[in-house]
Amino acid sequence: MNINLTIIGQSLSFLFFVWFCMKFVWPFIISAMQEREQKIADGLAAADRASHDLELAQEKAVQRLAEAKTEAASIVDAANKRANQIIEEAKNAAREEGDRLKAAAQAEIEQEVNRAKEALRAQIATLAIDGAEKVLQGTVDKKAHTAMLDQLAESL
Repeated sequence: MNINLTIIGQSLSFLFFVWFCMKFVWPFIISAMQEREQKIADGLAAADRASHDLELAQEKAVQRLAEAKTEAASIVDAANKRANQIIEEAKNAAREEGDRLKAAAQAEIEQEVNRAKEALRAQIATLAIDGAEKVLQGTVDKKAHTAMLDQLAESL
């Protein structure tokens, strides 16, 4: 191999090119690479934080879902209890209303029985007087015997 001036010139220009690149180009490339590295590191950290936040959000969602189920179950139980209470109140009100109607009907029946008894007493008194007239073949004074017939009617 022959070392001549061309190789030395090429070597010097190559060294000058390397020095120029290291002095003026290399810092920009290094800073761009460092910025990119920092962005990637920040992105990875943000992804880790987002993943952690997602796990926390999922845990909270599961917890809230369990709370909501528990609350819904308690609301359903309370509604069932209230429905049963309303049904019992309605049954009691119906019983009371039935008892009241039964008592009113019994009172009305008693009044009708008393009216019927009074009507029968009056008819029996009239029949007794008519029967006595026919038996005696004369008139019996109604006013004279009214007290006696009233006592007879009350005893019946």
